[in-house]
Amino acid sequence: MRAKYLFSSRRTGRIGNMTRERAKYPEVARKIVDTSDIILEVLDARFYEETRNKKLEEEIERQKKKIIYVLNKSDLATKGKLEQIKANLYPYAIVSCAKRTGIKKLRDLIKITAKRIEKKEKREIKKNKIVISESEKIKVGIIGYPNTGKSSLINILSGRSGAGVGSEAGFTKNVQKIRLSEDVVLTDSPGVIPEDEYSSFDKEKITRSTIFGGKSYSQIKEPELMIGELFKRYKIILEKFYQLKAENAEEFVEKVGIKKNFLKKGGFVNEDKTAREILRAWQKGEIKN
Repeated sequence: MRAKYLFSSRRTGRIGNMTRERAKYPEVARKIVDTSDIILEVLDARFYEETRNKKLEEEIERQKKKIIYVLNKSDLATKGKLEQIKANLYPYAIVSCAKRTGIKKLRDLIKITAKRIEKKEKREIKKNKIVISESEKIKVGIIGYPNTGKSSLINILSGRSGAGVGSEAGFTKNVQKIRLSEDVVLTDSPGVIPEDEYSSFDKEKITRSTIFGGKSYSQIKEPELMIGELFKRYKIILEKFYQLKAENAEEFVEKVGIKKNFLKKGGFVNEDKTAREILRAWQKGEIKN
């Protein structure tokens, strides 16, 4: 199942429904905060500041809930970026779902945090077994920017494949609950771009969310515009990866297209295909930041 965005209406033709569907996501994230005892905010270790949701963090603090910053995709982040994380976020857990590293430390941190939450334990007898009542279990909610790896994380933590995982940004569409242990329940939710940063029409906001993985390279319109901003911010990194020099984004796309042999009839570079390939490599972490 692929996420539906306003700008992919050529595929679905249901703009009105998608607008209402997208509008529900922030409400779902707020509900996760309201009903959870501990909140895991999953961030992309490469862009930990850019993928934070400051409004939800303020709400978590206001409600005096526990928060753990989970820095996923650490295998794609530089050593310098990881040192920044350690200096600026607390409590944190640095993990890589792809490499399955840091998971034990995160699980231990969740257990330690859960012990600090006072709940009057209620037990019931069901089918000759003593169980903790649902209302008294520790609820761990998972929030985060689209495509930061929330569903992959919940699957690894729970040791099962209960949460759907997809390669497209925004794959998770519904709230999913999975038991971590007898007294801890994990709740996954759709990825949420902060409300003041989300737009289906503002090209600057669309560009920003694309760079940080919130919108998939395969779903956006005018990918060449995204390359313009990407080149402006990460010129040296891009030139090093593709082993070429360019004065501007247009020249960069042209040279990459020629190098990849992404040509149309007449020998002209297929700019759309080239730009999407650059964005794909960027979002998949092939281009190290």
